[in-house]
Amino acid sequence: MRDPWEHLRGFTNARIALGRAGGSLPTRPLLDFRLSHARAKDAVLAEFEPEKLAALLAPLGQEVMLLDSQAPDRATYLRRPDLGRCLAMESRRFLKQGAPDLAIVLSDGLSTLAVMEQALPLLTALLPLLNGWSLAPLCIVRHGRVAVQDEIGGRLGAKISLMLLGERPGLGSPDSLGAYFTFGPQVGKTDADRNCVSNIRREGLPPALAARKLHALLATSLRLGLSGIALKDDTPLLDDFPLAPAIGAAKTAPP
Repeated sequence: MRDPWEHLRGFTNARIALGRAGGSLPTRPLLDFRLSHARAKDAVLAEFEPEKLAALLAPLGQEVMLLDSQAPDRATYLRRPDLGRCLAMESRRFLKQGAPDLAIVLSDGLSTLAVMEQALPLLTALLPLLNGWSLAPLCIVRHGRVAVQDEIGGRLGAKISLMLLGERPGLGSPDSLGAYFTFGPQVGKTDADRNCVSNIRREGLPPALAARKLHALLATSLRLGLSGIALKDDTPLLDDFPLAPAIGAAKTAPP
């Protein structure tokens, strides 16, 4: 008997209408599930190489600083989120107080694959849109969580900090990048003080469109002097672009 949901598979990557073999899944969708689960685990557990990312970003022509969080290794980082929110003592001395408009921070987060694959195309599209902005050196942080951008932005005296890092992988999205930004970054900021453009990847919100969304939101944040729940997303909808299979949106960052 044909599954009545089968026609919906043309509209979603969700695992629906997979069929049955007795009381279980057929072999093919079961193996596909296990493969997706393995890819998600690999994205979380893969070691991050900041030097390799710095080399990938070299064509952008931006100064780069390599920093460390207080998490000494990947296993500790996954068990102790609090350590990923703070810079290591030896990294703090590299940050000099200034007054740049924007500090861009990159880290592995929960998907090393995401930042290694999506950061370059996103920044390639975003940086030309920031013509006229004063930028701090790109900061690449090993084992960083979202909130480490607050300490970095505060120590640099940046008006806005922008954090690019791998999001928690889903079974169909091991390479999704998140972009979080905060106006007036400083230690003690909460998730209500920042915004996020999420699911940045070719199958979600393509980097070129994400760059346009981010630029519009950052410009509004700088003009109004605010971010987080006080910042409303009034940017034009992007769903009229035929190359965008799915559209992300600004939202308050999750815990």
